[in-house]
Amino acid sequence: MEKVITVTVKLKDALNDWSLDSLSEELKLLTRTVNGEIVGEIKCNRHYPTPSLYLGTGKIEELSVLAKQVKAQTVVFNNDLSPIQQKNIEDAIGCKTIDRTQLILDIFARHAKTQEGKIQVELAQLQYLLPRLMGKGIALSRLGGGIGTRGPGEQKLEIDRRRIRKRIDSLKKDIKALEIRRLHLRKRRTENALSTIALVGYTNAGKSTLLNALSSAHVKAKNEMFSTLDPLTKRVTLPTNNLKVLISDTVGFLNKLPHHLIDAFKATLEEIRQADMLIVVLDVSSELIVQHHDAIWQVLIELEAQDKPIIYALNKIDNFEEGDDQAEGNRIIERFKRNFSNSAAISAKCKKNIPQLIETVEQNLINTATLVKVFLKYDKISLINTLHEQGKVMQCEYRSDGVYIEAKLPVLIAKKVLTKI
Repeated sequence: MEKVITVTVKLKDALNDWSLDSLSEELKLLTRTVNGEIVGEIKCNRHYPTPSLYLGTGKIEELSVLAKQVKAQTVVFNNDLSPIQQKNIEDAIGCKTIDRTQLILDIFARHAKTQEGKIQVELAQLQYLLPRLMGKGIALSRLGGGIGTRGPGEQKLEIDRRRIRKRIDSLKKDIKALEIRRLHLRKRRTENALSTIALVGYTNAGKSTLLNALSSAHVKAKNEMFSTLDPLTKRVTLPTNNLKVLISDTVGFLNKLPHHLIDAFKATLEEIRQADMLIVVLDVSSELIVQHHDAIWQVLIELEAQDKPIIYALNKIDNFEEGDDQAEGNRIIERFKRNFSNSAAISAKCKKNIPQLIETVEQNLINTATLVKVFLKYDKISLINTLHEQGKVMQCEYRSDGVYIEAKLPVLIAKKVLTKI
C-alpha cells in the first residue's frame, strides 16, 4: 500500500454545494479504492488556484514538511491540475503528485475486465496523458526553441506524442466498432418489441446489487466505487401481467465526472440514452443524497436523457438500524419519498421492498397503456405473439388474409410494434 496525503481544496467561486469535509471524504474513499494508505491530509478554501502551484507557497511548504514527516509516496489533489502545476508541485515536495482524474482512471483500469472496458479506459488514459508529455530540462537534452536547437530528447518526445496520437485514433475506431455492435444489439431488442430500463445512479449506490435482486443475474457487487464498468443487460418478466422488459446496469456517476471520461465511455452510456425508462438508484442513507442526485442529473442532461420517465429507487434502507436510528431513518425516507415522486424505498442487499419497486415499474407501464387497432398478415406472426405477451388483447378476429387485433399496450411497446407493420 502506498502512503498517501490527500489535498482537498474548495474554490470559493465554484458552483458547488458540497462542504469541504464532504469533498475530503469522497477523495479519501476514492483513494482507499486503489488501496492507498492515507497518512495525512490538508484541507483549505481558496478563491482561485494559483497558475503555477495551484496552492499558495505557504500551503506548498506545509505540504512539503508533512510529506517528509509521514514519508508519503503520493499526494492526491481533489481537483484537476494542469501539467505545469503537477510538475511544479512534484519538484517542490519531492514526491509523486496526481489529481482526481488520474485517480479515477487508476480505479477504472483496475476494474476493467472485458475488452470493451479496457479499450475505453486506455482511450481515456491516453487522452489524459497526451498534454502532460513534456521534456524535463537537461535529462532530455532540450536546448530551447528555434531552428536547429532540438536535442535527441525532444525528438524522442515528439515520437512519443505521435505514437500516442496514432494509438488514440486506433482506439477511437475500436470504440466506433463497439458503438455499431451495440446499435445492432439494440436493433434486435427493438425487433423483439421489449421495453428497456436502465439503472443509473451515483457510484456505489447499489445498482449492480439491485440488478441481482430484480433478475437472475450474478453480477459481482462490491462496496467500493466504480466496481462495475461494463453494462450488463438482463431480461426480466414482471409478475402481474407477465410483461417482459430488459434491465441494464450502467457505469456509476460521480460529482464533476470529467468530460473526456464521458466521451470515452459514450458507447456504454448510450444504453442510458436509448432506454425507454430510467431507474435512478439513490443511497438514501447518505448525507449527500441531494448532491448525488444533482450530479446524476447533470450527467443525464449531458446525455440528453433528462426527459425520460424516471422511477427513484431509494436504496440502502437497511443502513438504518433498530431504535432511534430506525425512527430517524423512517423520517428521512418519508421526506425523500415526498421529494422524489414516483419512488420506492428499498434494500437491494436484503431484497426488501423489491416487489414495491416492481409494482411501481408495472404501474408506470400500465399508466402509459394505449389502445392499438391493427391488421396483421400471417407473415407477421411474431408480432401477433408480441401483442399477446406484452399487452392485453381486447379483440382478436382471424380472417383469410390476416388477423385483426385490438389490444392495450404500453406506449413504449405500441410505438415499436407500429413501426414494424
